[in-house]
Amino acid sequence: MRKGEKRKKELLNIAYDMFLTQGYENTSVDEIIEKAQIAKGTYYYYFQSKEQMLEEVIDMMIDSEAEMAEQIISTDIPVPQKIVGIIASMKPTEVEQPVKNALFQPENVLMHYKVRQKLINVLTPLLSEVIYEGVNGGIFECENIPERVKMLLIISDSTFNEGKFSEKDIAVFIDMTEKLLGAESGTMSFIYDLIDKSEMEAVE
Repeated sequence: MRKGEKRKKELLNIAYDMFLTQGYENTSVDEIIEKAQIAKGTYYYYFQSKEQMLEEVIDMMIDSEAEMAEQIISTDIPVPQKIVGIIASMKPTEVEQPVKNALFQPENVLMHYKVRQKLINVLTPLLSEVIYEGVNGGIFECENIPERVKMLLIISDSTFNEGKFSEKDIAVFIDMTEKLLGAESGTMSFIYDLIDKSEMEAVE
């Protein structure tokens, strides 16, 4: 790693830690500069704004999560569990929630869209690889796999990451996933026990 790349990564790690401990909105560029012990010009050499830094911190998180997803692919667990494991690996941890919350601020709508698109772009080939494995193993029966994966990711994200959901939503999502992949009924039913239902319980 070249010196400039190493310095930039160090700044991103500092920002990551501060966004988690203080929150994105409560962390100023000046505080990051002070923590890193660099000149303001050095900061702006690498980042045009704090918003750009947030985007690159999220990119760093996604890259790390993609490595975890690749490890899941290489395990011997059943294909349906691999699918859910990969999707789950790409969600921010509880500790990373302040970074995710920043994306839902009105001023970060465009960035939220860009991050969502990057997640889909990163996940699609990884999940497609697993779906192909399932097709070859007779678990799934479908074509146009990357397109089906994109649809699955969009619906999953919209249902479980961006709002409250109901018991019926979970049942329909499981049924839709099985039909989308050409799986026998019940193949993906285990998903129900893995979903965090804290949001669901708040729905009247």
